[in-house]
Amino acid sequence: MIEFSKKFRSKQSEIMDDFELQGPEMKELMNDLRKVNKWLGGNKITLNAVSYLLEGHSKEKEITIIDLGCGDGEMLRQCATYGAMHGYKFKFIGIDFNPNILKEAIKKSESFSNISFLKTDVFSEGNSLPNCDIALATLFLHHFSNKKIELLVKQLSEKATIGVVVNDLERSRSAFVLFKVASEIFLKTKVARHDGLVSIARGFKKEELTLISKKIPNQHSSIQWRWAFRYKWILKKNI
Repeated sequence: MIEFSKKFRSKQSEIMDDFELQGPEMKELMNDLRKVNKWLGGNKITLNAVSYLLEGHSKEKEITIIDLGCGDGEMLRQCATYGAMHGYKFKFIGIDFNPNILKEAIKKSESFSNISFLKTDVFSEGNSLPNCDIALATLFLHHFSNKKIELLVKQLSEKATIGVVVNDLERSRSAFVLFKVASEIFLKTKVARHDGLVSIARGFKKEELTLISKKIPNQHSSIQWRWAFRYKWILKKNI
């Protein structure tokens, strides 16, 4: 039974957090997640935020973008296509801890010479995240506790010379109910149906993100609600 609370973020785990997920089940899950993101316009939110952060920056300089919890690399491929269309020199590093998903990401990104991937635990000791200009976290932070999110966003803000883009879920009962109905009709995998509900229950209220943002130094934070039941959180580095 997946519980939903307006007051508190859920502590339930998602099935896809099992790093042994692989094979046909993993591929079907990735297809379902891509389908949901396309319906809800999720990747456009991240691309819009990247475009905002790049305003005033030279297109002659190479811009390094890292993507935490990159999955099969779909977000990076869309960013690469955007960069090519607008004349940017982008270098991308996708970061994930699931080796099976990374194998799929490498395979799907073969035609993109500026995309590479790194297997690492973002919470491991030793400051394992690479330096970058922009850090992306799309539907990633809700997997973790507020304490871990604060630590990670602080680290990302230190690593990124331009800023950090967070695209994540609003904890909304309307979203919970709508997803429950739609997923039974349109999604193939039980994992996607289960994890989608857990993700919403682990999502955020704006005041929760605002509280975390106040603890991150040397940045200007902007948090905006976006359809469908998303928050676009941009942390622009103070220069």
